[in-house]
Amino acid sequence: MTVPLREALKFWAKLGFISFGGPAGQIAVLHQELVEKRRWISERRFLHALNYCMLLPGPEAQQLVTYIGWLMHRTWGGVLAGTLFVIPSLFLLIGLSWVYLTFGQVPWIAAIFFGIKPAVTAIVLHAAVKIGKRTIHNQALRAIALISFLAIFVLNLAFPIIVLCAALIGIWGGKRYPEYFQQAGSHGKGNDNQYGAALIDDDTPTPDHAKFSTKRLILQGSVVILLWSIPFIALVLFFGWQTLYPQIAWFFTKAAFLTFGGAYAVLPYVYQGAVDQFHWLSAGQMMDGLALGEATPGPLIMVVAFVGYLAGHIQNLIGNTNPFWFGVLGACVATWFTFLPSFFLVLVGGPLIESTHGKLSFTAPLTAISAAVVGVIANLGLFFAYHVFFPHGLGGSISWVSIVITVFAGLALFKFQKGVISVLTGSALAGLLSYLVASLLI
Repeated sequence: MTVPLREALKFWAKLGFISFGGPAGQIAVLHQELVEKRRWISERRFLHALNYCMLLPGPEAQQLVTYIGWLMHRTWGGVLAGTLFVIPSLFLLIGLSWVYLTFGQVPWIAAIFFGIKPAVTAIVLHAAVKIGKRTIHNQALRAIALISFLAIFVLNLAFPIIVLCAALIGIWGGKRYPEYFQQAGSHGKGNDNQYGAALIDDDTPTPDHAKFSTKRLILQGSVVILLWSIPFIALVLFFGWQTLYPQIAWFFTKAAFLTFGGAYAVLPYVYQGAVDQFHWLSAGQMMDGLALGEATPGPLIMVVAFVGYLAGHIQNLIGNTNPFWFGVLGACVATWFTFLPSFFLVLVGGPLIESTHGKLSFTAPLTAISAAVVGVIANLGLFFAYHVFFPHGLGGSISWVSIVITVFAGLALFKFQKGVISVLTGSALAGLLSYLVASLLI
């Protein structure tokens, strides 16, 4: 029994509109829908694919959707699943980016964004805890998460180095202490039994299209190279090598290949390049973009569309009556060159991963990497907290209102189990209220 492609595409399209909450929320939705309700894939196969996607550079939730779509319906199934997951948020963020630039300086709208930023800090820290609960289940993995946090927080080590070290620890630990590096849920069927048999179960043979083929590898690699080079060369010929759009294309291509640890780990790299290196937008605008990314469905890394839109719109404000379309081009270029490598990595690496499910020699380093990613995400939460609590740097004043909003947002998430949209809405109202109170006191 198989799921018809049309039925699967309906679900992937629906997912593009309902997948709020960033990577943690989206992975939870995928698990609930595909493992618990629909039983399209077993929990162990789901976690195996998830660990691989967390190993890859780029957005893990979108890669996981692509992987499962490919496993069920071949190459086109994966491409369509991953695309449908992204398209709704692209259109939404283009519209919201225009509203942000056009009306963002209106005091009450600025107050709403002021309230949302602390909520983003709480959401990122909450994501670290949720992912940690799912992937860390013993002292060894907790130690790896703590060491990765200290490595990036204190030593400022690059993400690829942290991921490589975690993988090496996993390889060594899987041989010496295999009981500590089992995947969560791999000690027998566990909770998977209560859901019944899955279409792609633990012992389901790998389908023919998911087996390694040199011919298929060469064909897919050639197609991806063409899909990358043709638009890039066109941008260079039309605008010039040193202009904005080729720079966006090249920067986000590097981001797609060099940033490990999923969407949350990509953000510091994007921040460093877009704010500090190219000055496409300010630190405050980057935080606002992340807030919009959290408030819209789809991959959190779709904040790249916000960055691309602002870069194109702002750079073409002078001398153009309607810079909107320059912003749209920037958003589309950023999105295309960010996600194209993700499709390539999933489709090319998928056959290898399918041949290793259940093999501890391969799953142990993935389990260690998953633990290290928790430390990276925790560091990102503190990174945002610093910019929210000290908006003018350590020498400036402390934003006590932001601290209070963060605390209440954290309570809503951790204690009362409120959803991301509810927390963002409440924080936005708190920001607006603080503006109204300040206006009355002046």
